[in-house]
Amino acid sequence: MSRILLKTEDHSRDSAGMRYVYPVISRRAGGVSIGINLNPNNACNWRCIYCQVPELKRGGPPPIDLALLERELDDFLDWAQRGDFMATRVPENARRLVDVAFSGNGEPTSAAEFVDVVALVEQALATRHLAGQVIMRLITNGSLLDRKAVQTGIAQIGEAAGEVWFKVDAGTATGMARINGTRVRPELVAKRLARCAALASTWVQTCLFRMDGAVPAEQEIRAYLALLRPLAPALAGVHMYSLARPSLQKEAPRLGRMEAGWMEEMAERVRQLGLAVRISP
Repeated sequence: MSRILLKTEDHSRDSAGMRYVYPVISRRAGGVSIGINLNPNNACNWRCIYCQVPELKRGGPPPIDLALLERELDDFLDWAQRGDFMATRVPENARRLVDVAFSGNGEPTSAAEFVDVVALVEQALATRHLAGQVIMRLITNGSLLDRKAVQTGIAQIGEAAGEVWFKVDAGTATGMARINGTRVRPELVAKRLARCAALASTWVQTCLFRMDGAVPAEQEIRAYLALLRPLAPALAGVHMYSLARPSLQKEAPRLGRMEAGWMEEMAERVRQLGLAVRISP
């Protein structure tokens, strides 16, 4: 297995030399996150301009080899629990397993095997007596919440005391098209977000950045707050973060990291909706 020292600035999907399983140090999760990459072909149904996936393309994932995924997860958990992974690969202040995250190089719920993978991970954590200590997290753009199978998988995550991080980067159709490369309508995003929150504990995750040197327009901010306001009682909170790693999309030269002071001011406006906010500048 690879001997690369993990760091928050690098979320390489091949850091463990596996096809589906990759460990990262997550700023937002606060420790070692075990990623489950269900899109190893770098295909996604969105194209976010801040995405760090190389050679990102539109589309869905290939069939998932569930037996291989199960072996990789078992091997990695063994390495983390009994081997030298923590001592040799992880900075001392991050040596704790915090979650198994359905994430990776595209939208994880686009995999036909999504429900099976959730069950597989839940069983692996139970077998190793990690249930309740290491939680399941789904990191999603929420675009496929209308599918019954996706709802079933999210409900399983919720029943296992896991949680969902649901991407909302803008509050207008124009903003979503510019940032996420999608034609989705804000009212449909709100409907899907409400459905998700009814199935599992749900955090909104929002990436904030300068574009061409400018901060988000006030009109966009107000629309974003208006989208969240009626849903606030059902949500766990909002993760606000900026660019820790460079985008690998063509817009990269136009993007800049947001200042911590601006982020805090924005967070305060979100808190006024009654929502908890966690900031990762």
